[in-house]
Amino acid sequence: MKQEWLERWDARYSSEEFAYGEQPNNYLKEQLEKLKPGKILFAAEGEGRNAVFAARQGWTVSAFDISAEGKNKAIQLANKNNVPIDYQVGELQNLNFQTNQFDVIALIYAHFPANIKSSIHQMLDKYLSKDGIIIFEAFSKNHLDYLAKNEKVGGPKDIESLFSIDEIKLDFPNYEVIELEEKEIELSEGKFHNGTGSVIRFVGRKK
Repeated sequence: MKQEWLERWDARYSSEEFAYGEQPNNYLKEQLEKLKPGKILFAAEGEGRNAVFAARQGWTVSAFDISAEGKNKAIQLANKNNVPIDYQVGELQNLNFQTNQFDVIALIYAHFPANIKSSIHQMLDKYLSKDGIIIFEAFSKNHLDYLAKNEKVGGPKDIESLFSIDEIKLDFPNYEVIELEEKEIELSEGKFHNGTGSVIRFVGRKK
């Protein structure tokens, strides 16, 4: 992964303020509340707001990100909330997760570089157990129109890093689709997600 990508996220997470706030993503919260706690993995988890929420609900939580600054903030938040999280730093192919290890994998604004995002999804699939659940929310390709009107809503500025329904179907072909839609939503998450945006939301069960 390019050095400038890592430096970008380290810079974003190095301030005292939490870039996307300390509260969990609304969609993640809504979906986890439907499930019995088990083992969950958070991809590209940044400063840990979603991982810490899950831990507070009784989940056994693992997470990863390329940013050591993100991990530092996540551990700080976990300690503040008196919950444990296993947080690894590095690229997914170099980490020591196990086949069929998780009951749920959460991808919340996990915008990996365009040239590897599908391969990351395919790698994550092997770590999810049969009948396990994917919970996904990220910006859609139509989000660029919203970003042009309001930069404060955040998100990638290149269309290749954004998502479509068809891409999700291709990346997760062996899933029962519980929910898959493109939706306009209002975001209020810390400093970098504020305003109206367009997202893809996906919940799938591994066959």
